[in-house]
Amino acid sequence: MTVLLIALGAAVGAPLRYLTDRAVQARHASPFPWGTLTVNVAGSLVLGAVAALPTSPAVTALVGTGFCGALTTWSTLGYETVRLHREGRRGHALANALVSIAAGLGAATGGYALAHAVTG
Repeated sequence: MTVLLIALGAAVGAPLRYLTDRAVQARHASPFPWGTLTVNVAGSLVLGAVAALPTSPAVTALVGTGFCGALTTWSTLGYETVRLHREGRRGHALANALVSIAAGLGAATGGYALAHAVTG
């Protein structure tokens, strides 16, 4: 059952990642990967909230592992950072790595704090 919940969450998270990435990136005439940053920060916020909530293992599997796991993408962050560096956009590469990590950790912390505050 757990595997099915993870697959269901991933079936929603992966297309949402792709569509969000394309929609955000289309609005920027910049080599900076704004779409990937957006999905990673959003997923970190949701995962932080899930971690703070008293949820069942089924909800954690569905939302945390399945949805957030498919929505966020560490591998694409790594690839895009290397690509920017190889293209000679070292400032963009450094900013991508640093901003992504800081914003992701901040979003996870914020999601955790928000969910904890709401549930008391």
